[in-house]
Amino acid sequence: MNCCDLAPDCVRAIAPYLPGKPISELARELGLAEADIVKLASNENPLGPSPRALAAAQDALADMALYPDGAGFALKAALSARFGVDPKQIVLGNGSNDVLDMVARAFLAPGASSVFSQHAFAVYPLATQAVGAQGIEVPARDYGHDLAAMRAAIRDDTRVVWIANPNNPTGTFLSWTEIEAFLESVPRQVLVVLDEAYGEYLSTEDRCDTLAWIERFPNLLISRTFSKAYGLAGLRVGYGVAHPAVIDLLNRVRHPFNVNAPALAAAAAALDDIEFLLRSYALNRAGMAQLRAGLATLKIETVPSKGNFLLAKVGDAARIHAELLKRGVIVRPVANYGLPGFLRVSVGLAGQNARFLDALGACL
Repeated sequence: MNCCDLAPDCVRAIAPYLPGKPISELARELGLAEADIVKLASNENPLGPSPRALAAAQDALADMALYPDGAGFALKAALSARFGVDPKQIVLGNGSNDVLDMVARAFLAPGASSVFSQHAFAVYPLATQAVGAQGIEVPARDYGHDLAAMRAAIRDDTRVVWIANPNNPTGTFLSWTEIEAFLESVPRQVLVVLDEAYGEYLSTEDRCDTLAWIERFPNLLISRTFSKAYGLAGLRVGYGVAHPAVIDLLNRVRHPFNVNAPALAAAAAALDDIEFLLRSYALNRAGMAQLRAGLATLKIETVPSKGNFLLAKVGDAARIHAELLKRGVIVRPVANYGLPGFLRVSVGLAGQNARFLDALGACL
């Protein structure tokens, strides 16, 4: 017996999260030039970061010998001004994943359970398992959340329900009326986490001021990220908004200085760059239309998506994924999400989308 054998069973049983393959790794493996590789695997913004965010991060590097503001005062103030919430309602995270992990550590424990949908973000069951709680996976409906079934799955020991809208990796979308009715029905001792990582890609008619719900639902936490539409995935910064009592608990388990100084500065600047956000939204709409049309031409079925990615039913996904890699195109296999016949492709620039479609046609 060694020290690893004595680690908690719940930890030793975890299958680690597998991120999208980096460009540099594929280049090393296959001897390809990095410049010739197209990565459409991780739902990153193909425009890169906002120029304002990049400048702010570079300025912050001058003070890298100093610890960042552990309270994130400037970024919280910017979020407060933009969305009309009190800074005491905001917690910052090293990406929104960090916020989800805080929720698990603050609200879950052995003997408790959390509820999530089949085909939902992998971090929900991982965060639940890591603290020794039981995950209750509810079968999906049309590749998305079945809220009625999720409500029925809530038990006396349930402490958290996870909902992603739009959902990753399927892109499915629930009407806000459905979610509001769900919140009305959930016991107040159960925290509902509404993950809005892809909310900036929603059309005007699909948007809703969910932050206004927090006054009515003190058991609601909304998580968001700067990794997607804001183009700051490499800096890892996200945030959660909830009732101050919920935020107080999260701050008790939050790691000190969990968001670095360049990330804090870049996020505040990105939040102010509305023009860049509009460009990102417009590019995604055009790219999504391009991918849908191209996949339809190839007779490939897709799941309707409200995010910046598309789930494509390609059949032998493992083989096609491997063939795409040989052609310098990285997409995301999703067999680990219970979708072995599908690949998830992120929306890229027009030329990148065309490169993927051409390569996929060759593989088929």
